[in-house]
Amino acid sequence: MTILSTNSDYDLSLANNELIQFVKKLPGIPEEKYLLFENKWFLASNAGCSCNFRHLSGGSIELRFGEPEAWFQEDDDTIEATRQIAASIRTLIQQGANVDCFDAWVHGQSDAISPITDIEVDLSEVSDTTFRFFEEYRFSFTIKP
Repeated sequence: MTILSTNSDYDLSLANNELIQFVKKLPGIPEEKYLLFENKWFLASNAGCSCNFRHLSGGSIELRFGEPEAWFQEDDDTIEATRQIAASIRTLIQQGANVDCFDAWVHGQSDAISPITDIEVDLSEVSDTTFRFFEEYRFSFTIKP
């Protein structure tokens, strides 16, 4: 489950389509407590959860952000859905909003998984096509000049 918060009042659900859904009703996972801003969203893929976005497990983040690779099978819808999420986040940041997110592997636990660490994602260095989520990490987004 991937959850996002922002201080922007913009209705992210206007970007909803067959690949992505910005859902105002959060899924009720304990990791929601890590979101810092008042407007909170659940990021749903065409699978109904956040499964069909690009993710790296916590143990493989040394791969960082990167273009899709032939050796790491990702379907076109997953790549495009993640690109659209990144573009929406980029737009919010360019409009002066604050945005953070948390990517959680949810398996019915009642206690929140502590973030492995917080990562500042500078979108001036990470393109929409190289963006992917890191499981159990909290992202805060910026665009540095």
